[in-house]
Amino acid sequence: MDIDDLRTFVEVAQAGGISAAAVRLGVSKSMVSRRLVRLEEELGVQLLARTTRGAALTEAGALFRGHAARVCEEIDVAKETILPEGELRGRLRIAVPLTFGPTHFAPMLAEMARRHPRLQMQTCYSDRFVDLIAEGFDCAIRVGYLEDSNLVARRVGPIYGKLVASPDYISTHGAPETPEELAGHEALMQGTEAWKLMDGDQIVTVRPQGRFKADNGTALVAAAVAGLGIAYVPDWLTDDHVAGGALVPVMTRYPLPPAGAFVVRPPGQHPARKIRVLTELLIEYCNPPEESGRRATT
Repeated sequence: MDIDDLRTFVEVAQAGGISAAAVRLGVSKSMVSRRLVRLEEELGVQLLARTTRGAALTEAGALFRGHAARVCEEIDVAKETILPEGELRGRLRIAVPLTFGPTHFAPMLAEMARRHPRLQMQTCYSDRFVDLIAEGFDCAIRVGYLEDSNLVARRVGPIYGKLVASPDYISTHGAPETPEELAGHEALMQGTEAWKLMDGDQIVTVRPQGRFKADNGTALVAAAVAGLGIAYVPDWLTDDHVAGGALVPVMTRYPLPPAGAFVVRPPGQHPARKIRVLTELLIEYCNPPEESGRRATT
């Protein structure tokens, strides 16, 4: 039984269709179809019922799926075990935020590919929430404050931020001095999120309001520069604007608690070695010696 046929079946079952599985696997739809037909012929049963909306598991397919997934996982572990130390092969599919991703994480991922020439890397840049299991990703890089989930997370570095507004906004509306005063200001937000602030050693949570919302940090910074309100964003996005005078920090007596950059993966007993290697590389890049000495990373 061909392991590629088994892996293809597992991907189709998870993705719910041939087209989506082909994207995950990086092969043509016709190749996926041929592998499925070959596997079903070898087993002598129909595993998938093809429909106009995708592919649904038959009763036999539902029973076979778990076994096939475990076989594929064991084969991957076995391959890693016999590879020369440090060598990585196969595919690594990563979801990365569009904010920060192309500018900050892309060079690190390129270095990962340079160090491991036999590794196939597929990166999806998006600020939407990606379902790693349903969409077939090996792992994701996420930034901010992680919500509780069944995913396994490893912190790879700190992210610092601040509240900022334009001089024009402050001139017109004034600058808030306390968390309570934020309620009277326009907040530039991603959705309905809460903002966390430090009052000494205590974390204060506020729920601001605003008419301008965007799911991308760069867009929120642009709105702040245009004088539309106060933004709660990482320093990565605002340092140049603050240095140039286009933005001004506000409420500096109430700093933002350090957030983090994380590698998250689906639950499992042992992460694949390629995910461990990626994680260590990100830790190396996100915590340079001079940064570790300048700021605490806990």
